[in-house]
Amino acid sequence: MDATPAYSLVTPAVPEWLNKGDNAWQMTAATLVGIQSMPGLVVLYASIVKKKWAVNSAFMALYAFAAVLICWVLVGFRMAFGDELLPFWGKGAPALGQKYLVHQARVPETLIKPWYPMASLVYFQFTFAAITTILLAGSVLGRMNIKAWMVFVPLWLVFCYTVGAFSLWGGGFLYHWGAIDYSGGYVIHLSSGISGFTAAYWVGPRLKSDRERFPPNNVLLMLAGAGLLWMGWSGFNGGAPYAANVDASIAVINTNISAATSLLVWTSLDVVFFGKPSVIGAVQGMMTGLACITPGAGLVQSWAAIVYGILSGSIPWVSMMILHKKSSLLQKVDDTLGVFHTHAVAGLLGGLLTGLLAEPDLCALILKNPHTRGAFYGSEGWVQFLKQLAAATFVIGWNVVSTTIICLGIKLFIPLRMPDEQLVIGDDAVHGEEAYALWGDGEKYDPTKHGWHASLHSDTAPSPYINNGARGVTINL
Repeated sequence: MDATPAYSLVTPAVPEWLNKGDNAWQMTAATLVGIQSMPGLVVLYASIVKKKWAVNSAFMALYAFAAVLICWVLVGFRMAFGDELLPFWGKGAPALGQKYLVHQARVPETLIKPWYPMASLVYFQFTFAAITTILLAGSVLGRMNIKAWMVFVPLWLVFCYTVGAFSLWGGGFLYHWGAIDYSGGYVIHLSSGISGFTAAYWVGPRLKSDRERFPPNNVLLMLAGAGLLWMGWSGFNGGAPYAANVDASIAVINTNISAATSLLVWTSLDVVFFGKPSVIGAVQGMMTGLACITPGAGLVQSWAAIVYGILSGSIPWVSMMILHKKSSLLQKVDDTLGVFHTHAVAGLLGGLLTGLLAEPDLCALILKNPHTRGAFYGSEGWVQFLKQLAAATFVIGWNVVSTTIICLGIKLFIPLRMPDEQLVIGDDAVHGEEAYALWGDGEKYDPTKHGWHASLHSDTAPSPYINNGARGVTINL
């Protein structure tokens, strides 16, 4: 009698090349990254903005998640991870056929060939494309014409995101040159921050009243969204090796160490300079720590993750709270949630730190070139640092140019910015819906009619994040 366990038998549903553990982890990681966007960023955006923009902000994220998925399977995935068309771009084609999706995953222009179906890889990479687009949206909340956004999303995915993804991950020229982006410091964070800042320039600013005071409408709900984002990052960086292996474990622990360190450093700086800790500031610090560690999560030692956290909790803080007020360009561009600081600055910082701190033995676990190392581990590592700098330059340049062309093209047919009449009213004018429309039994809340009159003001100074659109004040050091 055959003693082979039933679960090990080769069947059409369990081919010889399938590793069930890797496949289970990859689908779990994909789901964790998906939860970061839906509902994570949907909730975070809805609660961190002024009440009148809660519905619009949530909808921009929700729409992007759905639109990116359809564009991804129709053409985007293979532009980013398919056969080469140009050194920085793949050949677009659908990723919908049964024969394509059930076969073993592979990225044809690389040596990458995970032990699970192509369907798992397509979905995992979709969640990255979606969150990048949603992060970008944070720069234009509170005034971008929703119809313009609906056109912008597919155009940006196809002509901007896929270029960075193919160049660094899909076998493009930066991949073969040896530039490192473990899980999206450049492809996701630098891209979303630079493109968001560029889009914010072309869309134009919010109303003056909104720029001067933009308080979150629900701080506790904002923390719930931030919590989903942080916990989901274990799938974000832990899924990057495409396997349930040692490197995935290193990436997960490093991700959490960096986030925690960055949050503590940012909060400490708030206490030192403003006299009180800020919940919004803590979330910003968490975000910069996560974005910064992403390009090197599985390639650096865990003591280095603390270094990432210290620098990501301080350098973006300085850029947001000090340099922002000293730069005429940064002041002119209305980056609603400060995505330039929390993602572009943090992502660039992380990519450069990886060029310094990438550990040779960890690099050998996953990278194409087993001799890759950061400058901290030998003089030849300075070449890697220069590669990181050059890759960042390409990503920044491409995002500025392509996002500008997309915005100007849309502007020919659809206004990028809502009319002032809509900006004054907000959600009710744009969607005919409000986040907190009713009070009690169908009655709109009016504080003058309900003896619930607790003052929203205090004798102490308000949070700098509220009065300056989440971007701080001038500090003379």
